[in-house]
Amino acid sequence: MLTAAFWGLIQGLTEFLPISSSGHLVLVPALLGWDEPDLATSALLHVGTLAAVVAYYRRDLARLVHVRSDPEARRILMLLAIGTVPAAVVGLSPLSGPIEILFDEPWIVALFLIVTGVVLAFSLVLAVGSRRLDQGRWPDAVVVGLAQAFALIPGISRSGMTITAGVAQGFERVQAARYAFLLAVPAIAGAGLIKGIDLINEGGFRAELLVGVAVAAVTGYLAIAGLIRLLARAGLAPFAVYCIVFGGVAYWLV
Repeated sequence: MLTAAFWGLIQGLTEFLPISSSGHLVLVPALLGWDEPDLATSALLHVGTLAAVVAYYRRDLARLVHVRSDPEARRILMLLAIGTVPAAVVGLSPLSGPIEILFDEPWIVALFLIVTGVVLAFSLVLAVGSRRLDQGRWPDAVVVGLAQAFALIPGISRSGMTITAGVAQGFERVQAARYAFLLAVPAIAGAGLIKGIDLINEGGFRAELLVGVAVAAVTGYLAIAGLIRLLARAGLAPFAVYCIVFGGVAYWLV
């Protein structure tokens, strides 16, 4: 039970903070000498983080139901649909095989975490935009969607890449994060569905994993709320430093 809670804490924090959940789920076990979370744990933790983002952005998601009568809802739905395509194509393509192999190489994952830190540092020199999400256009969705596809590589932060891409497109930081986290809903749901099907086939469910789900949901919600507040004041600078330092230490130790 404590192990499930620990992995729930790691997943909940790192799924939304721009520090790579996939990277931490590889590097933390490698540094501690533990086994990586099994399929059952990984699948159910995605349920927890999905619940967190749905709860935080429940008003935005509920608004999409009125897509016929609400022009802003139509615009956001268009951005989500286009932005989801690149990652879905890569995830279902032959490229997914080589990407999966990287999960067995912690030193490579550590290098990609450093790359995440460099990208986050680059975001600091970008002009701070003022565009809102409802002002987004299809080219914005393509750029942010490609950034999300790149984040399928372990060690590359999905939220970090998509927020940076949104800022580069002229979105205000909090609005870029809003887009990134709404785009996370189909991404996390898709990953959870694929792993969930594998879990059902293997019959690996354990009741104590529900503790991990609850921890992932609560910490994920708090991570989103904390990041939104921090973005307005300091941008992504603290996370850039963290990724570079932790990635460097992990590369040296693993």
